Amino acid sequence: MEYLLNMRKIYTIGETVLDILFKNNLPVTAKAGGACLNSAVTLGRLNLPVHFIGEFGMDQVGNFIEQFLKDNQVSTQYVYRYYDGKSSLALAFLNENNDASYDFYKIYPEKRLLLNFPEIQQDDIVLFGSIYAVTIEIRKKLLEFIQQANRKKAIVIYDPNFRKQHLHELGKLKPLILENLSLAQIIRGSNEDFSFILGANNVEETYAETSRYCRNLLYTANKKGVFVRTPSVNMTYPVKTIEPVSTIGAGDNFNAGIVYSLYKHNIGFKELETLDEKTWEKLVSTAVEFATHVCLSYDNYISGEFAEAYRL
Repeated sequence: MEYLLNMRKIYTIGETVLDILFKNNLPVTAKAGGACLNSAVTLGRLNLPVHFIGEFGMDQVGNFIEQFLKDNQVSTQYVYRYYDGKSSLALAFLNENNDASYDFYKIYPEKRLLLNFPEIQQDDIVLFGSIYAVTIEIRKKLLEFIQQANRKKAIVIYDPNFRKQHLHELGKLKPLILENLSLAQIIRGSNEDFSFILGANNVEETYAETSRYCRNLLYTANKKGVFVRTPSVNMTYPVKTIEPVSTIGAGDNFNAGIVYSLYKHNIGFKELETLDEKTWEKLVSTAVEFATHVCLSYDNYISGEFAEAYRL
């Protein structure tokens, strides 16, 4: 098992944006963002061997994001930087509950993700999701990478992170989402995600559908808690009651907490099949701690001070 800890790598693949946060229609702060980028930064702050796979422009915003990743120990070896386009912006408007609605501004080049993807090894961990994972322009390359991860018996985690503004595209995107479900060893999604995608009203309805594609479901339902469904585990775990400052990075850092725990406890591809309730509780409790912490600030990732207590 020591071999796993020394040799395995973590890859997160997704879109990159500069998040500009607004509260009461006034800009509050700007942060490097994107769901899987947020997860990568948290994992980098924990000194885990994490690589971010993505793309952004050869502009000032891109320079800021690349330096931020490097400052947080995230490898940018597999980032494609382009000249004939601009780095993307996301305007996040926080409501009275500090939940965000978004406007996106994207000017991508004609050719995307012009890079050589890494060679995956058994028990590496790959996290992917959001609208990026069903984007037609990069779909072929992403799919080849995720299929390679499956062949090599890496642990693939998929978070659909499906937003309301894409509902009008669901007809063409749903087959791609279902294909992604079939390529994952763990699905992590919110009750809202599965309501939009599957029309499911609860965890039972969701697992009835997702178990056709993947055996392990982590279903998060805000204050109702976290539900774990596998062939042998049927558990619900509570979450803390807090007054959030921003919920933007909550799901992303929940995902980071799961990745961190898989790495920390030397859980590889084979071990994942036989995890018991006690082990799932360890994974989920850490993930909840990460998500809760992030909700208490405008940051999209855990703080350096918080990370100190968890570094391996």
